[in-house]
Amino acid sequence: MRSVAIIPVFREAGKVGRVLERFEPGSVDQICLVLDNPDDQITSEIEESIGRSKVPVSIIKNPERKGIGYAIREGYEYALSHNFNLIIVMAGNGKDDPREITRLTEPIIRGDYDYVQGSRFLPGGRREKTPLLRGIFSRSFPFFWTLLTGVHCTEVTNGFRAYKASILQDPRIDVWQPWLDGYELEYYLHYKALTLRYRFTERPVTKTYSHVGRRGYSHISPFRDWWQIVGPMFLLRLGVRH
Repeated sequence: MRSVAIIPVFREAGKVGRVLERFEPGSVDQICLVLDNPDDQITSEIEESIGRSKVPVSIIKNPERKGIGYAIREGYEYALSHNFNLIIVMAGNGKDDPREITRLTEPIIRGDYDYVQGSRFLPGGRREKTPLLRGIFSRSFPFFWTLLTGVHCTEVTNGFRAYKASILQDPRIDVWQPWLDGYELEYYLHYKALTLRYRFTERPVTKTYSHVGRRGYSHISPFRDWWQIVGPMFLLRLGVRH
């Protein structure tokens, strides 16, 4: 299977370069960076890091930020148009470890699963420097997903995932809807994969928040973005969205 790691990047100067350098040969066939409104600093950092990367890197640049969902969809378009059949999505700010990618991809490559969620809460997973409120929410949210989807989940908010590209071509799934431009996209696809009974599992991974106390460990605002995270589950369950 040809694999691509999609990494949306927005104001990750000093971080994304280190992420690229941690990719191991053979972990994926290609890295697709989607840069939202990149400045000269981040562009220069990435150009230097590409020279040291052990994996080929392609870059998509957006002159303005339209949302993380929009950026990930551009990665989807790249993956589908270049015949990749295994997609990994991960953060570009160092919260996810590229060296753990094979934990997510091997169950799919073996043919056992279609969709693998990384979980910091499984045995073997780790969570480091997690902000208190973020930790409480991340730990409790899977309970509601398990209740509403009928599929046991230990992790939902972790965007470190791998899945077959063919899921995006399922006519019952429409990731191209404009209302999915923000964080909604990831939860929409997660809900669809679970409720359509794709073969799903979780694997232990590490989640590291390295900027606690210095605003910058995440672009998510609990007051501004909470509905983008919670809303898709209820909208889809009630049939308001499809």
